[in-house]
Amino acid sequence: MKVLALVGKSGTGKSYKSMLIAKKYNIQYIIDDGLLIKGNKILTGKSAKSEKTTISAVKRALFLEDNHKYNVINALRKENPQKLLILGTSTKMINRIIEALELDKIDKYIKIEDISTRDEIDIANNCRFQEGKHVIPVPTFEIKKDFSGYFIDKLKIFKKKGSTKEQFIEKSVVRPTYSYLGKYTISQNVLKNLVKYSCEKTEDIDKCSNIYIESKAQGIIINLDVIMQYGKNICFLMGILQKRIIKEIEHMTSLNILSVNVCVKKLRFK
Repeated sequence: MKVLALVGKSGTGKSYKSMLIAKKYNIQYIIDDGLLIKGNKILTGKSAKSEKTTISAVKRALFLEDNHKYNVINALRKENPQKLLILGTSTKMINRIIEALELDKIDKYIKIEDISTRDEIDIANNCRFQEGKHVIPVPTFEIKKDFSGYFIDKLKIFKKKGSTKEQFIEKSVVRPTYSYLGKYTISQNVLKNLVKYSCEKTEDIDKCSNIYIESKAQGIIINLDVIMQYGKNICFLMGILQKRIIKEIEHMTSLNILSVNVCVKKLRFK
């Protein structure tokens, strides 16, 4: 296996640049902050950015926990990649990851200063230390369940060749609790009001009631009863309502919604 390392201090834009480096060197596999990534998929591991403290995040990134470490080792042996890109804040960190994952020496070191301009690094620094934002080089749907309730957004990058769009890359932006103001909570009343608002926006729904929200580690389950107009297609209308509730709550709160269960209790004549 040929192993390359992308080295740069925290907040210099390594994760942002990693997919472009992988494309340039024809690398399918990336290790970044505790994750083993293949293309746009997370194969195994747990993101250090989902940890609650800086210390636990560092331990996660260095694969100091046995189950985490051996899951990644076994996945690498099973996949047997020809090339692997490892991201780290220093050569010392890279070497500790190499040792933990029982890999060979690094074939090539790439410094972030050699592939990013000073302005790009300053922008990345501002996003990290002023806004607390971190980039994970996978699409949002891949990490959504692990970051339910965090700030999470899509970062879409178009690599252009001439006037045509040659390539589309999606990454995710998260704001870990250890990086800015700590954990935040969202009132159940806020969530219920968002559900009611979605019902009010849906034509032919007269009323919603008995809204119950069940919290899970990976997200929330929403249950509600509705009264709708007689003579309408129930399944079609409930599908519209489910999608509207999911869109509204995920946009406003970043919570991952596991399911929306709607029970039509009554039909009402106009």
